[in-house]
Amino acid sequence: MMAKAAMIDYAPGVTAIDAQFAGRTGQVASHLLVDAGEAALVDVGSNHSVPHILRALDDKGIARSAVRYVCVTHVHLDHAGGAGELMRHLPQATLVVHPRSARHMIDPSALYAGARSIFGDEVMARDYGEPVPVPEERVRIVDEGDRLELGGRSLLFLDTPGHANHHYSMVDETTNRIFAGDTFGVSYRSLATDQGDFIFPSTSPVHFDPDAAHRSVDRLRDLRPEAIYVAHFGEVTDIPRLAGEMHRGLDAHVDVALRHADAGHGQADAIAADLLQWFIRRLREHGAGLRDAEVEDRLALDIQVNTQGLVVWLQRRQRQ
Repeated sequence: MMAKAAMIDYAPGVTAIDAQFAGRTGQVASHLLVDAGEAALVDVGSNHSVPHILRALDDKGIARSAVRYVCVTHVHLDHAGGAGELMRHLPQATLVVHPRSARHMIDPSALYAGARSIFGDEVMARDYGEPVPVPEERVRIVDEGDRLELGGRSLLFLDTPGHANHHYSMVDETTNRIFAGDTFGVSYRSLATDQGDFIFPSTSPVHFDPDAAHRSVDRLRDLRPEAIYVAHFGEVTDIPRLAGEMHRGLDAHVDVALRHADAGHGQADAIAADLLQWFIRRLREHGAGLRDAEVEDRLALDIQVNTQGLVVWLQRRQRQ
């Protein structure tokens, strides 16, 4: 018998499904929203995540034909890489995308090639798989202020760049809860302490824009939501405090990058080393009680990706 999917249920009608990205638990959540017999999925991990998501639907007793929308907040492959494969199994679903994302879902070859140039063939095969194209007629573009209905809920889409220039956030207006992808940062459950959730920004390549990121964080905070759901990972509720932490984290990442703007060949290593020290210091202040080596082990991928994004941001800044 196949094991049950790993899930966290939140009220009302929201479940975080562990997408088991890159074989790791607690890294990427695909959020399931259910109302009046209709369902939507928000972010879906990679091709390798699809069996976990389908198993969760089965465990919840949700027919695959009941999934009305597959919403990808942006098309980084840990969020959207599995969308095409998943759509093959959801006959009534429409893929909901940002205006800048549609072409990459219809023809994901450039998206895959770009990721492969960063991560290499071995990592792409192991952690992602090759994205499956989505038929154009099954793709729906949502722009700033557009709304979709799901059961009795109204879903509002907002353009929230900063992490990526093709990123939207989805507001469940009926319950005032927001599905924010990476706009409101990364908050792994394993790093929460008695002080609350720990949060930090994702500055991954290639469109990181700190000024836009600050504005988007403020925009979501100012909606005064009951909760925000982040793809990495799950529900956060102490929104004013976490928004402040996001601003401080964005400033710290930018400061690290600028400190090494002229470092030359060793730039990436220097940025990564400083980011590691920043995480160690912040987690110690947060009461996490992790040894330095544990911090490095748990956040190695985040530090690597954030470093790459900061290097690209510095290169773009120097060209302007």
